[in-house]
Amino acid sequence: MSEYVIKGPQRLSGKVRISGNKNAALPCLAATLLTDESMILENVPMIQDVKVMTRLLEELGSQVTGLADGTYHIRSNIVFTGLTPSLVDSVRGSILFAGPLLARGIKVVIPPPGGDVIGLRRLDAHFTGLSALGVKCDIRPDGQLEMTPPSRLKAADIFLDEASVTATENCIMAASLADGVSTIYNAACEPHIQNLCRMLISMGCRIDGIGSNYLTIHGVKALHGCQHRLCFDYMECGSFIGLAASTASELLLTGVDTSQLKPVEKGFQKLGVRFEKGEGEIFIPSRQSRIIARSSTGLTDKLDDAPWPGFPADLLSIMCVTATQMEGSILIHEKMFESRLYFIDYLIRMGADIILCDPHRAVIHGRTKLKAREVISPDVRAGMALVVAAFCAEGESVIRNIEQIERGYEDLLDKLINAGAEIRRN
Repeated sequence: MSEYVIKGPQRLSGKVRISGNKNAALPCLAATLLTDESMILENVPMIQDVKVMTRLLEELGSQVTGLADGTYHIRSNIVFTGLTPSLVDSVRGSILFAGPLLARGIKVVIPPPGGDVIGLRRLDAHFTGLSALGVKCDIRPDGQLEMTPPSRLKAADIFLDEASVTATENCIMAASLADGVSTIYNAACEPHIQNLCRMLISMGCRIDGIGSNYLTIHGVKALHGCQHRLCFDYMECGSFIGLAASTASELLLTGVDTSQLKPVEKGFQKLGVRFEKGEGEIFIPSRQSRIIARSSTGLTDKLDDAPWPGFPADLLSIMCVTATQMEGSILIHEKMFESRLYFIDYLIRMGADIILCDPHRAVIHGRTKLKAREVISPDVRAGMALVVAAFCAEGESVIRNIEQIERGYEDLLDKLINAGAEIRRN
């Protein structure tokens, strides 16, 4: 188990390039199975989850060639004889192979997907959508998922009982080769889903309603190859905004699509953090108000997550740390996963003034001085939040299980060092 050793408190400065979107990479890699023609994916982040997904693609018969600067050439020739359970268990995105394989008329038997341990992550929405398209979905006695398609999927009107990102992606990919016109109501509409839709359009599918929660997918008999660029990772961008704000640092973030930052910007404004937007970049100045806003009636405000365009759930961990370094109080309400906020115990050990009300809510009082501690990264986002906390804390902190963090952040160590960080990896 590797670890980061960080001496704080530190202020950083310099330029950080934001990588391609992790959550766009996984469905787009899976979608290459929808055609036998060559696919070129650009701006793919070099992270562990991508490495696992490409290994799974190779197990399915795809030829995967990594080119320079995050570009992949992929050509599928599907031979499905099963997937290595340990690989499936290591990345939540492995469930995204179901939609393309079923669309190609291939029966799927896979173990339940793994990924971060942040709470119950149901598969009901996947089964609801795929069943509507004609797939027979079962859970076998050994716990494996068994999905059997008809000779060709039939278009359907799909209503998802939750706006699940991966279920929406699976349904879109499956419907792209279905017979007829499908609709998905209560679809998730995050930027990475929009990016997947645009890739499928480049492959020959017509999709209406991109960016809304009501999608119309015009199925076609066959899709062709294309060249597609992934959108930027606004989660990584938000993480570095939180790092800069928490440590009173100045950072210039490049490779940014500022049109996708409105929910993130609104959340940081509640914490007294502002940034300047330019062409493809944002600048976080060291001088901020550092005062947590109050509600319009003068009471303690709250920051809660919601499906896009609400505040992203994955950034709430970062916001918890940032709030400890601002003046005032705020209620953080994590509505989606009942285990995500448990990492707050580490922040309390570091000196944070936080009341964990229940698994979903925490009241954070700032500003507090944090002290270095030895901690363990429980998941990708909480791990990055602990990195931010370590840069704020007095003394030398040790963060273990950093493989979890590096699953979602490309070249994190180098980016931090280039911004002047005193950090090492053991």
